[in-house]
Amino acid sequence: MNDTPTLAEFEDAAYALRGIITRTPLDESLHLTELLGVPVNLKLENLQRTGSFKIRGATYRLSRLTAEERARGVVAASAGNHAQGVALAAQQLGIPATIFMPLGVPVPKLLATRGYGAEVILEGATVETPLRLAAEFAERTGAVLIHPFDHRDIIVGQGTLGLELVEDMPDLETIIVGIGGGGLAAGVAAAVKARAAAEGREVRIIGVQAHNSAAYPSSLAAGYPMQVETTPTIADGIAVARPGDLPFELIRQYIDEVVTVTEDDIARALLVLLERAKQVVEPAGAVGVAAILAGKIQATGPTVTILSGGNIDPLLLQRVVAHGLSASGRYMSLRIPLPDRPGQLARVSELLAQVGANVIEVLHTRHGQGLQISEVILQLSVETRGAEHRALVIQTLEDAGFIATVVPD
Repeated sequence: MNDTPTLAEFEDAAYALRGIITRTPLDESLHLTELLGVPVNLKLENLQRTGSFKIRGATYRLSRLTAEERARGVVAASAGNHAQGVALAAQQLGIPATIFMPLGVPVPKLLATRGYGAEVILEGATVETPLRLAAEFAERTGAVLIHPFDHRDIIVGQGTLGLELVEDMPDLETIIVGIGGGGLAAGVAAAVKARAAAEGREVRIIGVQAHNSAAYPSSLAAGYPMQVETTPTIADGIAVARPGDLPFELIRQYIDEVVTVTEDDIARALLVLLERAKQVVEPAGAVGVAAILAGKIQATGPTVTILSGGNIDPLLLQRVVAHGLSASGRYMSLRIPLPDRPGQLARVSELLAQVGANVIEVLHTRHGQGLQISEVILQLSVETRGAEHRALVIQTLEDAGFIATVVPD
């Protein structure tokens, strides 16, 4: 690829960003190390300025604008993290910024973007609509469009993260990185492979996408960027229907493998990161950990997975934690029809106590579709200790003659 950034370009970008971005730490995860069988470190980019890696590419891109381009202002489209990166970089450089964001953007990302001084316009259900509107705005006003991933300077800026990895962990052999449009993965892969080649060694790089928004597997199989039909995902930060042209070429050249993870996998990963690593991470930033937990990663030697962002809406976090507990077999809701006579609720409670299931919430009602006049419905939220314990709870109730149906969360 003729447009492949050189190692010198990545190093120049890293120098240009010194003092502007945070050199985020690596944190060893003993839990993931035990699971994977090799040393696993977390790259805590969730602690980066603006809460994600996006500040790297945005700042580098804006720093290379001419005086005439800066005077015209910049425009961007984003589900949140790129928006914050562009807004802060523009504020620091004194450049007017307009940001298009989808209607469902997490509130913390919206407030932070406005807090950095950008004008925010909300439109569309997914990031595809803001991308189109931002391009139209640029053509109409002359503002410089700052694409979230499909620009060489963005990719070079994101690649500075890769240089930090190989400098801070010289024996690194495997990197796990999330992929949306591909800017981060392309930059990290190109920078790391160039540095490793200069040192006469190899580093394996694995990309991870959310199954509900996975454009890269089919695109790589076809040999060109393909538009795919996406479905909703909690990993909104990587919900991109078509790979970027420049990132695609670099990922095709430098990424060794791309795997996908489910919504349940991502929810479990967020829960593990909260409980074991004490890290608050947004869903898109946790897909690498999700891939490890789901058994999708075959790593060799010391491994790093990038926690690419930590900007999660507290209300979403609350829902995801509950979903993660359920997916891990540690929480479930049961719906049990009962004869409307005294003692039935007490009997169910006794059975749950016998198997050590902790009742969190109870709804006992005579109202509901399909109920006989002599029936009531008991709905319980129960804390369990895992999949085996969950199965034991259900079996114990059924052995006692109760019909227990698990209610999806």
